[in-house]
Amino acid sequence: MSHDRLPPLDPASWSAEQRACAQEIIAGPRGALIEPFIPLLRSPELCVHAQRMGEYLRYRSAIGLRLSELAILLTARHWNQQVEWSIHAPIALREGISAAVIDAIAERREPPFEREDERLVHAVVQQSLVERQVNDATWQAAIQAWGEQGVVDLLGIAGYYTMLSFIMTGAQTPPPPDRAMRLPR
Repeated sequence: MSHDRLPPLDPASWSAEQRACAQEIIAGPRGALIEPFIPLLRSPELCVHAQRMGEYLRYRSAIGLRLSELAILLTARHWNQQVEWSIHAPIALREGISAAVIDAIAERREPPFEREDERLVHAVVQQSLVERQVNDATWQAAIQAWGEQGVVDLLGIAGYYTMLSFIMTGAQTPPPPDRAMRLPR
């Protein structure tokens, strides 16, 4: 049975750098020191840079919230990352990703996309994670859809959430107990 290898630190024991990082996260759009940042707090400088990058990619990327959330789910599913899935599946639903698409991703089935931009996000992320490269046709379609900044942001989302997945999987960070949406094993 797994256990949380890097559980929450007692705030009274935080260094000045840890406290500054935690305060920056709490003061930002997340409003709380959420699960991904609990293990990251052990490396305060990495935590500060990661949270700033994540804040941009999650809330302000050039592809918008709906497509960002889809990319996050695809990345979480690829790495079997329960924490990210449990946090982002409800957000993706709220942002307009259909329950049928979310369920298909969770069950590793081909998602029944009704929107071409979602199909394109799926292609870019899956090719990046599974094939380790984006083919020319998909690349050109993505550039046409979102421009260079949008494509870089999309790849940045997959990379950022891959990093978080590695850290939380290594630390065996448990999903938030109040989140019902889980990935099937």
